Amino acid sequence: MKLWEKGINPEPAIIEFTAGRDRKTDLHLTKWDIIGSMAHVIMLNDVGLIENNEKNDLLKALHSLFVLDEKGTLVIENDVEDIHSQIEKEMASILGTTGKKIHTGRSRNDQVLVDIRLYTREEIDRLSVIIGKLFNRLQELSEQYKEVLLPGYTHMQPAMLSSFGLWFGAYAESLTDDILLLAEARNLNNRNPLGTAAGFGTTLPLNRKLTSELLEFDDLLYNSAYASLSRGKVELAIASSLASLAQTLSRFSMDICLYMSSEFRFIDFPDEYVTGSSIMPQKRNPDVFELIRGRSNIIQTLPGQIAMLTSNLPSGYNRDLQLLKQLIFDAFADLQESVEIMMLMLRNIRIRKNITENPLYNTIFSTEEVNRLVKEGIPFRDAYKAVAEMVKNSSFSRTSVSDYIHEGSIGNLCNKEIAEIFNERMKCFKNRSAENLAKKMMGHVG
Repeated sequence: MKLWEKGINPEPAIIEFTAGRDRKTDLHLTKWDIIGSMAHVIMLNDVGLIENNEKNDLLKALHSLFVLDEKGTLVIENDVEDIHSQIEKEMASILGTTGKKIHTGRSRNDQVLVDIRLYTREEIDRLSVIIGKLFNRLQELSEQYKEVLLPGYTHMQPAMLSSFGLWFGAYAESLTDDILLLAEARNLNNRNPLGTAAGFGTTLPLNRKLTSELLEFDDLLYNSAYASLSRGKVELAIASSLASLAQTLSRFSMDICLYMSSEFRFIDFPDEYVTGSSIMPQKRNPDVFELIRGRSNIIQTLPGQIAMLTSNLPSGYNRDLQLLKQLIFDAFADLQESVEIMMLMLRNIRIRKNITENPLYNTIFSTEEVNRLVKEGIPFRDAYKAVAEMVKNSSFSRTSVSDYIHEGSIGNLCNKEIAEIFNERMKCFKNRSAENLAKKMMGHVG
């Protein structure tokens, strides 16, 4: 079944190629296509395009399909092009002519636009929840190990004194910026394209503000042409926020792989959380973090992929845009899985203590000595040269640790302040499920 059929039998190879993976990919959108259709039906009744009894029948039939989808029994049949066609076919099968009225005043263009925005909103909200759990765990570890010293590295060389508290806390604060970008992407995404049809509006008297309210969008996408033009722009914003999170995960994973190596051994995990080698008995491999790093690095290419896909398209819908869906769906799935497995690993991380007692790290205390001399009144550059000479001729010996009192240092991590920023930025994520919205729509039956 093709919604655009005009009595001509299309070449099967053309249909197979242009449908692509939509029969599988579109299943991610099923419940949202139904929810969008329910809001559209309520609006059609409100403006007088369908009768009350038709509205009730359509809502009940759509809800029955929603239940089938929840059970996993609603599928896209082999002769059906996409989820929009499948639902319309199901509705016609249940209600006959009345079932066909759900397409009144809309195109597959605004259907898929609203479906993707609703799907993306839910995935962003879901991702925010597990990012919140990761943030909390990193802050817990930061507080738990704030007294445990750690060599800080620059240029892969021992540099200055650090701590596990500072290290864990750094990645927690990185998540506060990632969540801000995700929140901004959500705000950009949460505008309603439904009712813009194929990008040029319609002569039917639609009430687009009503569907916005029903679907809990913040506002409309007002210009019908821009609604179509926004396809790719909002995905690029979302991809950029996901890439930012991926960068945090990738760099943290790299640190862990490094710190687990036999040359460092700063951290470790129980045997059941690492893998081995088929030929080398001694191997304890950080495979989980290598895969998180690899997946995250791929996700960091996503904004470039989307930009290349959309940068030279003319206005209006173009079939190239179909390819955006799988990119975004895969990115959400990979990130959610990566964060969840990272949480499992961090619940079982082992921290090695007394690392800085190793004479190898004596020179990381040289800046401490410079600062001690500065406190005695010696100009910084003179103190620097004096200590550098001691390091050069191997006469430098480890000095005592000075107090770190400024905000954000190892003695004053400011985890509370960072948590306040994070929690404030989390407020826009409402976690409104399809089930809640379906119940809300069914309240209009009567």
